[in-house]
Amino acid sequence: MTTVHVSASREYDVLIGRGLLDRLGEVVKSCTKAQTAVVIAGDRVFPLYGARAMVSLEAVGLRTLSYVIPHGEQHKTLETYGALLRFLSEKRLTRTDVLIALGGGVTGDLTGFAAATYQRGIDFVQVPTTLLAAVDSSVGGKTAVDLPTGKNQVGAFWQPAAVLCDPELMKTLPEDEFRCGTAEVVKYGMLGSAAFFESLEQHGVKDRLEDVIRTCVEMKRDIVGEDEYDRGRRQVLNLGHSFGHAVEACSRFTILHGQAVAIGMALITRAAVKRGDCPQDALDRLLALLERFGLPTGTDYGADELFAALGTDKKRSGSTMHLVIPEDIGRCRIEAMLLPAVRELLRLGGVK
Repeated sequence: MTTVHVSASREYDVLIGRGLLDRLGEVVKSCTKAQTAVVIAGDRVFPLYGARAMVSLEAVGLRTLSYVIPHGEQHKTLETYGALLRFLSEKRLTRTDVLIALGGGVTGDLTGFAAATYQRGIDFVQVPTTLLAAVDSSVGGKTAVDLPTGKNQVGAFWQPAAVLCDPELMKTLPEDEFRCGTAEVVKYGMLGSAAFFESLEQHGVKDRLEDVIRTCVEMKRDIVGEDEYDRGRRQVLNLGHSFGHAVEACSRFTILHGQAVAIGMALITRAAVKRGDCPQDALDRLLALLERFGLPTGTDYGADELFAALGTDKKRSGSTMHLVIPEDIGRCRIEAMLLPAVRELLRLGGVK
């Protein structure tokens, strides 16, 4: 087992290792004062891992409840959030109890936001079951739900009490979901480590999951430690996300998040090459790696559609938007630009 310690407004450990799900109760006991634990999971994940999680929690004397939510980004809404809060209140949970987010990014975001706001704050523990959640969304304290006008429009910063990354839980992932996680893995190489990117080219991801998760978590740990509330350097983690979120929105979330991030990275890197900010070789290597991992690198949505979808992006400030511009493999910069320049970037990225 590997432990990555995160220093933020609340300090906590990210534990990475096989078999950790069966130690969930032990970990919860060590980092919270809970008497009741609620396992929150999607309707596809709970039948696979819910019982094991509850057995582990009950073994250390915790009163254990479960709450199952519909799967998919389309259910990460105020309605689902409100129903969860009503359940917690009806079951008389207190501020000293704990929520367990057992699932991918949707479950983690929703559970974290409920934890941040129920009785003004309750502990929660992340147990990611997807590669995407393990390497990215489970760490760093961003929680949110969507509005019809845009993704992650209502949320809070609320750090977990612990994160348990058990690679065994990813064996049941559909191939498309695993590929989505590799998009976020590639993102880390692009934004901060040429050596890590090269290792992905040479060795891939599947055969060394623990090492890949550890590397990504350590990179995110360092960035969050400098800028927990996303006012500066942490924005580099949005590489590919502004254009990617627009693609997701235009597709009404039929395009998965990781697929959209891959498209977003390809678009912004093509534009950076056209502007002379990034060498052609970096783009060629990025496209080759994304395609090797079975990820898309282009979109049929037009510039007008995508630009309209960018209107509610959180990285927008008045008439400007902050975008992450690749300068080479392992190096990016944050650039504030006026909205007409953002639209021109879409065109340079190959959007018609």
